[in-house]
Amino acid sequence: MTKLTIRTEGDTHVVVARRFAASPEAVYRAHTEPKLIQKWMLGPDGYTMPVCISEARPGGKIRFEWQDGSGGGFSLTGEYIELEPHSRIVHVERMHLPDPTPDNHVETRFEADGAGTLMTLRMTLPSAEVREQMLATGMEHGMEASYVRLEGIL
Repeated sequence: MTKLTIRTEGDTHVVVARRFAASPEAVYRAHTEPKLIQKWMLGPDGYTMPVCISEARPGGKIRFEWQDGSGGGFSLTGEYIELEPHSRIVHVERMHLPDPTPDNHVETRFEADGAGTLMTLRMTLPSAEVREQMLATGMEHGMEASYVRLEGIL
């Protein structure tokens, strides 16, 4: 439907929003079911996700491992904190690049919006410095590439 928007709040927050032409139930499932996650959450072209663990329950583990086809890659680990089926996910994540980044606390909301869904991610980083380092990676490009793939499977 639309490309993502990204903005900052205060010193430690990043808010990403995007609309999808699918129901909140479908967009939520695509964020929690491993077989769906592996199809779309790949970042830039050329990456695969050979390992995808998503135990969608409070206390459940998250582990995503990406490979770029030439021996490079990175991973993400985390834990689910709260899940409200089809409307909200709260989790903690850390990237391993290879060293782990500080914890990123993420709340994702899925709200009916006309014939589709407005998805809003609110990330809370431990400091302004960590937030700036994260934003400097150009993460929004990989996120949008993934969301375009997601639109194709919804």
